Amino acid sequence: MSFLARLALTRSAPFRPPLLAALAVALLLVAAPAPATAQGGLTASDLTNMAQEESDGPLRIEITGGQVEAMPIAVAPFFDEGGAGDLAARIQQVVTADLTGTDLFRAIPASAHVAQPAGFDAPVAYPDWRAINAEALIVGAVSAQDGRITAKFRLFDVFSGQPLGDGMQFDAEESGWRRVAHKVADQVYARITGESPYFDSRVVFVSETGPKDARLKRIGIMDYDGANPLWVTDDSALVVSPRFSPDGSQLLYTSFQNGLPQVMLMDVATLSAWPLKQDAGTMSFAPRFSPDGRWVVYSREQGGNTDIWQMDVATGAERPLTETSAIETSPSYSPDGRRIVFESDQSGSQQLYVIPADGSAEPTRLSFGEGSYGTPAWSPKGDLIAFTRRDGDKFHIGVMRPDGTEEKLLTESFLDEGPTWAPNGRVVMFTRMTPGGDGVSRLHSVDVTGRNMRPLDIEGAASDPDWGPLLP
Repeated sequence: MSFLARLALTRSAPFRPPLLAALAVALLLVAAPAPATAQGGLTASDLTNMAQEESDGPLRIEITGGQVEAMPIAVAPFFDEGGAGDLAARIQQVVTADLTGTDLFRAIPASAHVAQPAGFDAPVAYPDWRAINAEALIVGAVSAQDGRITAKFRLFDVFSGQPLGDGMQFDAEESGWRRVAHKVADQVYARITGESPYFDSRVVFVSETGPKDARLKRIGIMDYDGANPLWVTDDSALVVSPRFSPDGSQLLYTSFQNGLPQVMLMDVATLSAWPLKQDAGTMSFAPRFSPDGRWVVYSREQGGNTDIWQMDVATGAERPLTETSAIETSPSYSPDGRRIVFESDQSGSQQLYVIPADGSAEPTRLSFGEGSYGTPAWSPKGDLIAFTRRDGDKFHIGVMRPDGTEEKLLTESFLDEGPTWAPNGRVVMFTRMTPGGDGVSRLHSVDVTGRNMRPLDIEGAASDPDWGPLLP
């Protein structure tokens, strides 16, 4: 449920730990393991390393004083090794956009390259790349035949003159070329930063059309960067708050098809949907899965009272986790499934509380800042909780520790709300609405340092994002 709807009811480079960006932190390169078989027939395999082991001075990104200087990298034009046509260039462009979009990397223009590699397996002329101050070099190649493509890449540390891990090869249907590009970028990102990747992931969201006072809404699923939207509902009924299951195969959302809000469960593969539970005279909304997919937690209103409820997906058995006269909503599990954070007005204003997932103890209040708090979302790392905060006439997206300490505001605007986490817990996506009678909702993302604020490149108005898992 959105922050405004809830109000209506009441009337750096990667860094560890995430909130200590003022300290200088050096992240050593690690080689991410290759995925096995992915969806849509996408497979990955290692290529034999073409040079000796890495040297003792691994490439690294440093954060100093909360500021990051983007690493200059060179992405050589990907080779067409047969039948690829413009796919080679398109894959290279997406790889470059993924990496530079993090604000951790700066791509050196091809016009500045001294020379290009003679071929994918050709020896690297490191002096040519040092001359333009490239710290890393990506070399790639693509081939296509009978509706399938093969893309491979190698990554090099220019100044040490060494490859960074083995090359990798990805095989997929031609229609999945963007996923292949995201997989390549994920490997580069993970090896240089030491962070888990997030480019090959999807976001479910609500598309909005029509005037502000009569919005038509439908649910879509898209790539993390806004490409390839797939519509899974039409706009015949109001729909809000879509949420992925842990494996991305199912969706929870709230539908007003029968007049009252009701939690629906959808199979993403077939697009078939059904009510999670049907109870006459009750309203259910703001659902989320538990990390293991066994439970669904949601808000249930009955007799004028709204509490947090929990349901066993397999049996349909449900129970209340809170039973107070307050309005309690927007629950979110910790990644270990042991705790749930939610918002409640039991103190007189909307604040954040945490409760054991089995309901064995009373809720503990987390937020004590000025204003009101809502729409909490627990980071997949478990180290932070993102939230919406309203202070006066300004809205913020912020983060805090799970014990309520070290609160940090990442954004400020007329209306920011509904944060959701990237699979690696480094980036937050949210809804930003512009002011005025013709105000429009757009999706934005921001790094957990508060840097690199970016609008999502998607056509039309959109809201209520939920970031799904990294695809296999």
